Amino acid sequence: MELKLHRPHAVCDQTGRPFTAGDLLVSALVRSEGRLDRRDYAATAWEGPPDNTLAWWRSTFPAATATGSTLAPADVLLDVLEELTGRESDAALRYLVALELVRRRVVRFVERHDSARGDRPEAAGSAQPDLVVACRKRDREYRVRTVSTHEATAPGVEERLAALLWSGDAA
Repeated sequence: MELKLHRPHAVCDQTGRPFTAGDLLVSALVRSEGRLDRRDYAATAWEGPPDNTLAWWRSTFPAATATGSTLAPADVLLDVLEELTGRESDAALRYLVALELVRRRVVRFVERHDSARGDRPEAAGSAQPDLVVACRKRDREYRVRTVSTHEATAPGVEERLAALLWSGDAA
């Protein structure tokens, strides 16, 4: 699945001032009421990460005519993957983040020749095995529940991922 990625918010969350092309900004993923919200701040208004911040990164606000878009830095995606562990309601989002990390070659698939599936009691009766990926940078493996196409394309999943992680031109 190729994601359509969106621009950052058009105004600073702290000051309410509109961003203009080239403005330095800081984007933060903040856990709020059981979900992740993206907040964008002018670099000059950034006072550090708000409470419950999962990850944050610097970027520049793109010109209205800018084409190209990028996802948040790999470390941010890894933080999101770790934060969403065990949250069944976020299984589809976590699965898509894991696939994006594979696509970027930040993590790699791990072949399993054993039947131990460990951390999900329902896994033994599951039709699809969990996805297991390894990250050399963090020296760890991640077990991600494989979701169906129906779950991955459920209303709001793609939009949540895109709205949270689009970062413009990396600064």
